Amino acid sequence: MLTVGQLSRAELGRRLAGAGIRLGTGRFTTSLRSAIPSVADGIGLLYADYPLRPDDGFADFHLQLTRPRNLRRWLGPQVTLLYDGRSLFKPLPLDQAFPMFEWGLNWCVSSRANRYLIVHAAVIEKHGRAAILPAPPGSGKSTLCAALVGRGGWRLLSDELTLLRLDDGAIVPLPRPVSLKNGAIDVIRDYVPGSVMSRPVTDTVKGTVAHVKAPSASVARAAEVARPGWIVFPRYVPAAALQSEPLARADTFMQLAGNCFNYSLLGAEGFTALADLVDASAGFRFTYSVLDEALAFFDHLAAG
Repeated sequence: MLTVGQLSRAELGRRLAGAGIRLGTGRFTTSLRSAIPSVADGIGLLYADYPLRPDDGFADFHLQLTRPRNLRRWLGPQVTLLYDGRSLFKPLPLDQAFPMFEWGLNWCVSSRANRYLIVHAAVIEKHGRAAILPAPPGSGKSTLCAALVGRGGWRLLSDELTLLRLDDGAIVPLPRPVSLKNGAIDVIRDYVPGSVMSRPVTDTVKGTVAHVKAPSASVARAAEVARPGWIVFPRYVPAAALQSEPLARADTFMQLAGNCFNYSLLGAEGFTALADLVDASAGFRFTYSVLDEALAFFDHLAAG
């Protein structure tokens, strides 16, 4: 199957500006159109390993990034994200076009893929068992995730969205670029020297953002589900000693439910899926400041 990386930059840009591409990311296919060069640059750099589905095939989501034809296009050019031809979000500065694609695709999955229980959490896998890392923005979740998949030998299932299959409790991969913010960008650039990273974009609502390419091996194994093993609530605290505290199942359940996008929507089915997930996993509250120590902790988990 043709991959993004098999297209030249010129051909990728021509396709995106024309009829668009159908980009495969795990279980989802996204129809994407855009004539904005930075979108093609980001797709070419970070999605080179991903398959291109047939142009006339089914797509779960239809996205278009375009420049609105308002007066601001002359003084402060902007970008708009269209979902099924409709604008659902306020326009952003044009320089934020590629991050807007990433945020928009996250919104599509988290608000539309209700055949899964969806948790706002990074998730990684080793030896067939998954570690779920739920945490609010600014907790160091993505930094830890990038280090674990970049140097720790873990497989990236997702940086943002843990998808739990309702009928059997398997965790379905959605490996896409890892989103880093502010100081974490330089931390991972130094800690994982070979990482492929997009150009940092400044002055977004999240500060400066950059995305790290998902490991090729994780993309190649996007069809392999994993079984839950651990639920770890990470928190980065500068200069803090590493601490891991086992959590009672009731506490794990309540904290995990608070990080779900569609727990209430799924009703009893969501409750059962979440309870089974907690029963199958060991829960921890986890504080770290040194990545080497954090990776050693996760190695210990995987070896147990």
